[in-house]
Amino acid sequence: MSSVVISGDTSGAITLAAPAVAGTNTINLPARTGNISMDGPAFSVYGSSLTTAAQNTFTKITYDSEDFDTNSNFASSRFTPTVAGYYNIQAYMYASVTASGGVFASIFKNGSRYCDGTSLPVTSPNDVVVVVSAVVYCNGSTDYIEIYGYQGYAASTGLGSNNYLRKFCGNLVRAT
Repeated sequence: MSSVVISGDTSGAITLAAPAVAGTNTINLPARTGNISMDGPAFSVYGSSLTTAAQNTFTKITYDSEDFDTNSNFASSRFTPTVAGYYNIQAYMYASVTASGGVFASIFKNGSRYCDGTSLPVTSPNDVVVVVSAVVYCNGSTDYIEIYGYQGYAASTGLGSNNYLRKFCGNLVRAT
């Protein structure tokens, strides 16, 4: 197996090695200046208490605890990435429904509804978990992402309850 080693000015090295199998492997580098990174921002957060949601109203979901936030881009229940690119965003939440109606989660970008998740109509009392997921472009400076919940079955109800039943996470999948 052949390899190329590039040594740093003071320490460290990068080794490019071909696999020990037949065939051709190609790495294409972008035609731009700057650093190429395989590590993009990623985060995973949860809420430790219920968010009370009014009927037929989008309500911002509160996330007050972090599993991790690799680039310190999450604060006040909002993800504000500082690297421009495409982000895989997911969220899920729990609701205990006691009447007819529906409940779903939505991704909001810059305060506007961007994508709705699975909407679950309910015709009898039931506990449900709803999910939303999308790839969202963020400009790396002013764009931000939040999660909102919607319920249409009661005057007021709680959405989510703990780290197992209310999560919001994301990661960079391609920088621009």
